[in-house]
Amino acid sequence: MALVSMRGISLSFGSGLLLDNIDLNIEPGDRACLVGRNGTGKSSLLKILHGDLAPDGGDIQTSQGTRISYLPQDVPRAMSGSVEEIAASWRTATSSDDGDWGSHHVVARVLSHLSLDPYSQFDELSGGQKRRTLLARALACEPDLLLLDEPTNHLDIDSICWLEEFILRYCKTFLFVTHDRAFLRRVANRIIDLDRGQLAHWQCDYDTFLRRKAELLHDEQVRQAVFDKKLSKEEIWIRQGIKARRTRDEGRVRQLMQMREERRARRSVEGTARLQVQDAERSGNKVIEAKALSFSYDKRLPIVNDLNLKIMRGDNIGIVGPNGSGKTTLLKLFTNELQPDSGELIPGTRLETAYFDQHRAVLDDEKTVAENAGRGMDTLTIDGRPRHVISYLQDFLFTPDRTREPVKVLSGGERNRLLLAMLFARPSNLLVMDEPTNDLDTETLELLEEQLLSYGGTILMVSHDRDFLDNVVTSILAMKGKGVVREYVGGYQDYAKTRGAEVSAVSTGARKKERKARSPRPFGFNENRELKALPAKIEKLETKLASLHEKMADPEYYKVAPEKIAADTQDTRELVEEINRNYSRWEELEALRDA
Repeated sequence: MALVSMRGISLSFGSGLLLDNIDLNIEPGDRACLVGRNGTGKSSLLKILHGDLAPDGGDIQTSQGTRISYLPQDVPRAMSGSVEEIAASWRTATSSDDGDWGSHHVVARVLSHLSLDPYSQFDELSGGQKRRTLLARALACEPDLLLLDEPTNHLDIDSICWLEEFILRYCKTFLFVTHDRAFLRRVANRIIDLDRGQLAHWQCDYDTFLRRKAELLHDEQVRQAVFDKKLSKEEIWIRQGIKARRTRDEGRVRQLMQMREERRARRSVEGTARLQVQDAERSGNKVIEAKALSFSYDKRLPIVNDLNLKIMRGDNIGIVGPNGSGKTTLLKLFTNELQPDSGELIPGTRLETAYFDQHRAVLDDEKTVAENAGRGMDTLTIDGRPRHVISYLQDFLFTPDRTREPVKVLSGGERNRLLLAMLFARPSNLLVMDEPTNDLDTETLELLEEQLLSYGGTILMVSHDRDFLDNVVTSILAMKGKGVVREYVGGYQDYAKTRGAEVSAVSTGARKKERKARSPRPFGFNENRELKALPAKIEKLETKLASLHEKMADPEYYKVAPEKIAADTQDTRELVEEINRNYSRWEELEALRDA
C-alpha cells in the first residue's frame, strides 16, 4: 500500500502552471529522485507533500500513522538554539512523548551518527554542520518517508559520501531533489521526471532514464512536426475560402478549430541555455607562481603553509577539501584579495580575471536582473558586438518579464545562471569559480562543462561535484589541513584512488612499527611480576564490568539523565577494551616465558 497518494494535484504561481493535474504514489522502499529543470516546481511538490504548501486543486491521501519529515533546501535564517534543541524540536512538535527518555535517546543516537556536538550553538556552526543539524532534525522523528531538497548543498565531498552511506543504511523510503549526479546514481532506484507540469515515472537507473528520455523527446518532436505540417495545410485551405456549404467542409472547419486549440495548449520543451565564455588576449605561459606561500587567520591554525606551486596557461585546477579547510581563502590569495603572511605570489602577464562568488555577494537584491547583468547599461559588448542586455539574458533562459524583476525573487538556480551571465559577459583568460554548480539543473551543468572544456584560458575552481570535477579539471589541489596543500594529477576519481593508496601505505607502515615495537625480548623479573599480577587485575576489571551491566539492566535506570547513560555506556566500552588488552598481554607474556 502506498504511503502517500496524490491525485489531480495542480499548482500555479501567477500565470505559470507548475503542476498540471498530476498523480503520484510513494511506495515503501522507494528511493526516488525528482528531476527537472530549474523553476519547474520540484521544491513546491516536496512542500505540498509535507503540508507546507496547499495545492490549487487535487487530493492527497496519507496512510494512517505515516510520519513524514522534510529537509528544506535553504537553512532558515531565524533558527537558533543548541544542536540538541533543534534536533529534538521536530520530534516534540510531532510526538506526544515530549519529555520522555525514549525521545531523548533517539535524538542522542541520531546526533551521534551524524558526529554532531549536542551542546554547540546552531548560529555558530558552519554551513555544512547546519545542514547536518537540519538532517538530524528530520531523522529524529524516525520518519516513514523522508523528503530531501538538495541534501548535498554546502557539504564537502567526504560529507556527501558519508550521507550516501547513511541514508542507504538507515532510511528505507525517501524522495529527494539533487543536482549531484554521482549522488543520484548511487542512491536512487526510481526517477520521477517533472517536465512541463506533468510527471513521468521511470523505474530504472539514471543513465537509462537519460537515454530513454532523449528517445522520447525525439519521437515527440517528430509527431509535432507532422502535426504542424498538417495544420499549416489546413490554414492555407481555410484562407482560400470554403467553396460550398457542404457537411464535409463544415466538419473540416471544426477539425481545424480543434487543431488550433491543441496547438495553443501545447507546452513546448523549455529552451536550452546558450552559454559562451568570451576569451580575452592570451595570457603569458606562466599564470601564477607561489613561492613558500603561507597564510593564517590564527597563527595556531595555518590555512596554507610553505606552498610552492606553478600554474601554467591551460591548466584546469580543482580545489577540494573539508568545509572550513580554506578553499575559498586559497582562491582569494591567488587573486590578490588577501595578502600572504609570508612567501611570494608572482602573477603572470596579461591576466584578465573573471571571478564567480559562491556567496553571490556581487548581486544587488533590490535591483532588477537586467540592471545587475548590465551594471546600469542597456547594452553589453559580446564577442566584439553590442547586444541588448535583455536579449543576452534570454540566452540564459530569462524571459523579458523575468529580467525586469528584482533579484531577490529569483530561485537559487536562477541566481547562479545570472552570475554565469555576468561572468561570461566579460572577456577573460583566467576563470576563478567558487562552487559554480550549486542549484544548477543537469542540462545547464553539462553545457557549462562543455564551455569550460573548450575555454582557451586557465581555470581555478572549488567544487564538491565529483562528476563535474572529473569532466573538467586536469589536476586537483587537496587541502589536507594544518596548512598542507598537495597537487594530484587527473580528476577527482584519480585523486581518490591515489589518496586511498596513500592511506593504505601509511596503515601498513604503522603496523610494521607496531610489530617492531612488540618484538620479543628476554623474559625477566619485571615480566614475571607483571604476569603474576594479571589474573587479579583482570578479575577486578570483570567485577567492575559486571556491576555496571547489572546497574544498566534495572528498568528504572533509563529514567536518569541522558548524559549519565552516555557516560556509563562509554565506561562499559572502555572496560571491555581494557579487559581484552590484558588478556592479549597475558598470552604474550606466557609465550615469551615458554620461549
